[in-house]
Amino acid sequence: MDDGSVFTSQKREQIRGELVAAAKADSRIGGAAHLGSAALGLEDRWSDIDLALCLTPDADLNQVLVDWTTRLYRDHAAVATYDVRRGDILYRVFLLDNTLQVDLSFWPATELRAIGPKFSLIFGVAGESIPAAVPDAKDLIGMAWLYGLHVRSRIARSRPLQAEHMLSGMRDHVLALMCKRHDAASVQGRGLDDLPEQQRLRAAECLVRSLEPVELKRAFRVTVGALLEEVRCVDSGLATKLERPLHRMVNCLAFD
Repeated sequence: MDDGSVFTSQKREQIRGELVAAAKADSRIGGAAHLGSAALGLEDRWSDIDLALCLTPDADLNQVLVDWTTRLYRDHAAVATYDVRRGDILYRVFLLDNTLQVDLSFWPATELRAIGPKFSLIFGVAGESIPAAVPDAKDLIGMAWLYGLHVRSRIARSRPLQAEHMLSGMRDHVLALMCKRHDAASVQGRGLDDLPEQQRLRAAECLVRSLEPVELKRAFRVTVGALLEEVRCVDSGLATKLERPLHRMVNCLAFD
């Protein structure tokens, strides 16, 4: 009987155990692995469940999806799903009524393998591991200054909500560069709290504290400065080329 509470660590591990047992009993599943924090033994109170399921060669993916989705709704009070594809791998994310997130990824036969360090085989055979993709610094830089152009125009047009949206996009790319430089996880801000204190403070200064024009301009100026600092660490020549136009983007707003 559902008591309406948020999941506990004990409840999460109970569900995880039941799902692993179901995978072992399903003849269409030839292998399984823990992904995410569980693969490293680093779960905390708020960790989710992340399981990779490798199908056998003759398994019907659509039928496996139907059966496993039915199981999550019937046995674990799932209320919604969301699918994400990464090549031939389908990730089905379940939201349970108790707010637990359950990620089940369905892998083609013979394709189960570690992509990065967060992988722990439960049963079956895993292929040779491959490194996780990391954002390319040049792409992050290019997207950051491109967002910057849109920040400038939205502030100038008195579109504060849109300006903040664009500034958030610029900041995300700048902070990804910062994480990359310090060997912290650069995807989805996962490494931000692992940065050295000086960089954490720098990142916090880039946040927009209100939609007032003066505050948007302040955050924009700081974010531009942070971008140039990161670009210098990647490509000093490019930083030299970007410095004047980036400062012009900010300075043309300062005297409106």
